[in-house]
Amino acid sequence: MYTAVDHQLMSEALAEAQKALYLSNPNPRVGCVIAKDGQVIGRGYTQRVGGPHAEVQALADVRAKGLDPTGATVYVTLEPCNHTGRTPPCVDALIAAKPAMVIAAMSDPNPLVGGKGLERLKAAGTEVRCGLLEAEAKALNRGFISRMTRGLPWVRMKIATSLDGKTALPNGQSQWITGPLARADGHHWRAQACAILTGVGTVKEDDPTLNVREVKTERQPWKVIVDSKLETPLNAKVLHQADQSRVILVCASLDSPVAKEKAAAFEALGVEVIAMANAHGKVDLPKLFQYLAQERHMNEIHVEAGFKLNGSLLREDCVDELLLYYAPFFMGEGIGMANISPLGVLDQRQDWQVIDQDMFGPDIRLRLMKA
Repeated sequence: MYTAVDHQLMSEALAEAQKALYLSNPNPRVGCVIAKDGQVIGRGYTQRVGGPHAEVQALADVRAKGLDPTGATVYVTLEPCNHTGRTPPCVDALIAAKPAMVIAAMSDPNPLVGGKGLERLKAAGTEVRCGLLEAEAKALNRGFISRMTRGLPWVRMKIATSLDGKTALPNGQSQWITGPLARADGHHWRAQACAILTGVGTVKEDDPTLNVREVKTERQPWKVIVDSKLETPLNAKVLHQADQSRVILVCASLDSPVAKEKAAAFEALGVEVIAMANAHGKVDLPKLFQYLAQERHMNEIHVEAGFKLNGSLLREDCVDELLLYYAPFFMGEGIGMANISPLGVLDQRQDWQVIDQDMFGPDIRLRLMKA
């Protein structure tokens, strides 16, 4: 069904989509290549929210060169949208351009689209195909797919550890376990997230900035701090960023006068404070992720937290992916990766599957997903 040229040009469209990795949230990362007589005449990728989508960018590229897209083949990594959001439907722009064929890598999981974009193109007389390099396209948009199909973001937990699974010395010191190359890779994953989530314990112990510094990005992710009792110091670095990063502080309750007074102090700094309690008076973590996806339209959450919050997230089945960075030394006594209760029997375990591994200087990174 697909030729070698089709595979090559869809690969080039996926390379365009990669350029939107740090840019397009909460929109999906989409790339588009337009070809005529086997030659590429236009390229594009989705811009920041409110900006043009990949297809519109590619068509503008064609016309900027004085070329005509009529009769061309359009390779796009996601089905063109058929609804008006912050921008007009891409399907309208494509129909007006009169291509002979549109090949999409995957259909849109957004129920507002869900095949309707391709149907409209077909009704307009354009030949339509779908499914070329679908797995690669889906891997690029796990968060968007998760939000559209599960009503949840894709949650990725990053942990830097010694060979014996220790993330900090007994006194809490953890900077730096891994080397600069591994830390830079961690910033690559930070940059593509909609938000970086941590706990109040990490804020008090490490006073991190939690911004993206090691890779170039036009957009800083939100910061989400899980803080049941509003104990985050008002002078914490994460609350005072020169890049004006936006922060959400999540507590258990705002019912008491003390809690309301603390919340007012945070809000005076521009920090949003929301309450979301579970039955035990702690933050309701599953509900929080539903809120971040459904109310704040967040696709991917990057977790950099400590022993206690890591354990809670894993116990409550909130984590989809693990990024484990192992430094080549033994720490001996220290703080572990996650506060997990001992298993009574092995059948109680949560299995993970290694999907790739890589080296960053002396450090090794494992990526795992739920088996």
